[in-house]
Amino acid sequence: MKTKWMQTLSTQFERACQRYPGERLMLLLDIDGTILDMRYMILAVMQAYDRAYATSYFERLQINDISVHENQVDRLLDELHVPTEAQDDILTWYQEQRWASQAIREIHRPFRGVLDVIRWFQLQPNTSVGLATGRPESLREDTLRSLNQLGKPYRVQFSDDLLCMNPRGWEERIPDVKVAALKHFQENGYRIFAFIDNEPVNLKALAAVDLDKEILLLHANTIFETRRTRVPRGAVRGKEYRLAELIPDEKALPTHVQLAWHGVNDEANLRQFLASDVHWAELDARLEPACWDVILRHDSFTENPLEPDEKWFTLDKALDKIKLFDRAVKIDLKAGGMLLDKVLEMVAEKGLTDESLWFNADIERLMERGFNRLVAAHPDAIIQCPIDFLAPLIVAAPGQAHTTLQMLTGWGINRFSISWEWPNMRELFDQMDQWGYEVNI
Repeated sequence: MKTKWMQTLSTQFERACQRYPGERLMLLLDIDGTILDMRYMILAVMQAYDRAYATSYFERLQINDISVHENQVDRLLDELHVPTEAQDDILTWYQEQRWASQAIREIHRPFRGVLDVIRWFQLQPNTSVGLATGRPESLREDTLRSLNQLGKPYRVQFSDDLLCMNPRGWEERIPDVKVAALKHFQENGYRIFAFIDNEPVNLKALAAVDLDKEILLLHANTIFETRRTRVPRGAVRGKEYRLAELIPDEKALPTHVQLAWHGVNDEANLRQFLASDVHWAELDARLEPACWDVILRHDSFTENPLEPDEKWFTLDKALDKIKLFDRAVKIDLKAGGMLLDKVLEMVAEKGLTDESLWFNADIERLMERGFNRLVAAHPDAIIQCPIDFLAPLIVAAPGQAHTTLQMLTGWGINRFSISWEWPNMRELFDQMDQWGYEVNI
């Protein structure tokens, strides 16, 4: 069974927090091949050669075609059957361009998920993220500018004092650089709980100086230059940066983040929810065809007609179980009018507190009067509406969008939801945060 490396990192972090309460902790990472996917640099520089010299050697080259380290591009040229007489010129061009300021600032791309992971650790109390790279000191300014530009949408910020670079020349004694970085941060009062690097030789050098074996060594199993070799004993290999593996349960989330279990509309999903650590259950409430009872069903009967043998789960039964297990409920109201009447009556009968209630409805279903009724009955509950219709305006005309949001907050709405499929999600989220609005994704 393969170990989930991000889950192992989470466990290591939790252990460090317990062992060294109040002390400064640090996650230390390499940059190239660990944070940055260097295939994008290779692709961009090779295609720039084609444009500069009117050739077509790389016009069909795709990211997934590149499986060589950035220091071994000659192998790529052989794989692509580039004429031998052209290879020297191409390699000269590549060496001149790969670390040019423009290339560093414009064409580098991070591995998927890595900046989410870094942001997660930067949010944790007494926790920093340090960088240890084999890049020479001459690239310090370009390196920081590039990384902070890539990190901006994630609110990731890298500082000069947490970046250790190579005081020597290119490719010189890189394992020693990693060891020196480790000792530098330790001498400055940091407890290094983990180190992520894509080169096994660097991890071996670190293992040799970590005599107490307090540092978790993680091998980013991407593309690396050294020959395939065993990583040090106790090191963990992984490739994908999955933020979900870092979060052991909802208690580990920052206090302003809440998880809701989507679609708890039947007994099977309810059992799974109650067996989990998630606190909020989302229920889709609508009236059954005869309008006598409130049932849990996501689709309308127009979209998905009633099946002859269909059985539904009632809101009444779900609320009983949720209250019994001391959980909280998000009720997605699929209509206003009679449905709203029945839901408010049922919630009152169950004696659910405002702190355990979260209502969601489209503005055209409840209108101002419906939201006012929710606020009057439960002034301290979460009152939410979707604002996907406003998303283009938030980006293109934020002033007009803000006016509409202010009107909706005047109705008593205190949280807004945006579909996770929206392409400019981070830009939307940042703008909403600047305005001080809570957002559900």
